[in-house]
Amino acid sequence: MEMDTISIIKESAPHVRRKDNLVGMLLDVVIALLPVVVFSFIAWPLGALKNVLISVAVMELAELIFVLVTHGMPVDLKKHSFIERLKYGFSYYRLSNFLAALVSALIFAMILPAGTSWYALLIGAAAGIVFGKLLFGGTGNNLFNPAAVGMVFAKVCFGGTMYYTAPFAGFDEVTVSPTYLAGGQYSPLDLFLGNVPGTLGETCKIAILVGLVYLLIKRVADWKVVVTYIATFALLTLAGGFTVFGRGGIIPSYGEWVLSHLLSGGFLFGAVYMVTDPVTMPITTPSRVLYAMSAAIAAFFIRHFAALPEGVGYGILIANCLAPLFDYPKWSSEQWKKKDIILAIVIPALAVGIVFWTVFAGGFAL
Repeated sequence: MEMDTISIIKESAPHVRRKDNLVGMLLDVVIALLPVVVFSFIAWPLGALKNVLISVAVMELAELIFVLVTHGMPVDLKKHSFIERLKYGFSYYRLSNFLAALVSALIFAMILPAGTSWYALLIGAAAGIVFGKLLFGGTGNNLFNPAAVGMVFAKVCFGGTMYYTAPFAGFDEVTVSPTYLAGGQYSPLDLFLGNVPGTLGETCKIAILVGLVYLLIKRVADWKVVVTYIATFALLTLAGGFTVFGRGGIIPSYGEWVLSHLLSGGFLFGAVYMVTDPVTMPITTPSRVLYAMSAAIAAFFIRHFAALPEGVGYGILIANCLAPLFDYPKWSSEQWKKKDIILAIVIPALAVGIVFWTVFAGGFAL
């Protein structure tokens, strides 16, 4: 009796269910980013040029040096001239290396404001790609989203030097309230159209949605991750609205309340271009749903109860840390099991309970 053999193939992330290769996927992400990038160049010509040029130059150079150092050096260097060793190293540099660094650089440039200093961009971009990707072994091996790591590094170190302007505004029209939650009382329509201060990529929601449609059509983004991320955040925001009303506060209609928070800050940009990163999220469907829930919950609590006006990037990094746990082989499966369904119900329910307890018993205010 012959036994069936099973072939086990070891591959690096991203594990995307597509017929084409990594280059095609990365190129699709670049194309999906174009509406946002083009809008940023129209709205902040000089700021966008500065952000994009510095970010791309730093990350592409770091990627190239990484490839040359780790793959491009013959064992016996004495037998080869410098030019020969350089040519040998370049033979390992692929189009996928260029596109991977380009994607991270464009996202990093878009999640910072036009009023970001050149040194903050340079240091943040270098920290993002080195600490968020290259130290883990390069493309497919990184645990964290490089753009999110760079953004956090830049804001923690140089946040006090950054300033935000509304699209098409002069540099003399500066505000320190980049998000709806930071004090700017904007209507959902203003938030949707981008008539608010913010980073280069977060303001015009139309451009972001165009990119989302393209990513979904090309199957680069997992729609279940996007829907779960938005739905979880909306649920917690609705619960927060109930607590505000219960404590005697005044809010607009619950629909406007939730919509305003969904459209504020970098939440929608993060939902489309960052939380969907196939390298840093889990492999199986149940794990991806739990991952998206974790990112949304972390973003909500950081936004409302921490000393930060925005929590999307931090929430994604926290979820990146949990991704290997969700993908642990002993309990991870592509099929939904009873424990997965229980967790998918208990986790958001527990988060909603914490919101009510924090506001009513803890005395915190949204």
